[in-house]
Amino acid sequence: MSKVSNKTKIATALVGALALAGSNLVIADPLSNVQKADSKIHAEAATSQKKVDKYYDQAQDMAFEYAQVADTRESTKSYNDYVAGLVADQEATMKLIQDDINGVDKLRQGVVPLMFKMVDALEQFIALDLPFNLEARNARVERLRNTLNTAEVTLAEKYRLILDAYNIEREYGSKLNAQTGQLALDGKEILVDFLNFGRVALYAQSQDQKQAWMYNADSKGWDQLSDGYLRNLNKAIKQARGQGAPDMFALPIPAAEAAQ
Repeated sequence: MSKVSNKTKIATALVGALALAGSNLVIADPLSNVQKADSKIHAEAATSQKKVDKYYDQAQDMAFEYAQVADTRESTKSYNDYVAGLVADQEATMKLIQDDINGVDKLRQGVVPLMFKMVDALEQFIALDLPFNLEARNARVERLRNTLNTAEVTLAEKYRLILDAYNIEREYGSKLNAQTGQLALDGKEILVDFLNFGRVALYAQSQDQKQAWMYNADSKGWDQLSDGYLRNLNKAIKQARGQGAPDMFALPIPAAEAAQ
């Protein structure tokens, strides 16, 4: 009886050991699965983090590029506004120029008659002035008339030449001018030195310096001067030609006309 009991105890112990061992095997399988799942989760989390980091970097790059594009847009807008202002100003200037061009014909219609009148007035002035250097002065007027009728010369150049002629006449009135020429007296031509004291007086002296005359605007003739003026007149002629030092000289002048 005791032997059977011992065998029974041994069998029972073996069965218990096998049961315990089987129980451990069953418990080990779920733990292994959990560990594998955890590793997979970490791996996927790492992959996801890499994607997040990648997308974040891309987002940062896009934000930087956007900021650059925004700055460029502002700069471009400012430049375009500046160019638009220039274009508007140029268009306004072009309009003014076009208006001037459109008015050229009207200006020409007014200026051309004026220039002919200026030449006529210059010719009349010379005819009424003291008769000094008449050949050159009348030739200048004739050249102006020919120029006015020449198509090759621009309107501006024609006007400039007329102003030059007026300026030359103006300078005659403030200078001593001497020149050699022929003086008609008593049907004879005498070689003399003419001297005009501005437009105040006109004199003539024979080449031998023995005779002298002063132009009389009233009689349109020449009045002979006394011998006492010969030396002073010769001095004045030399000064006018730059052949003598500036010095005082005494010569008669026509009496001033009474005011009307």
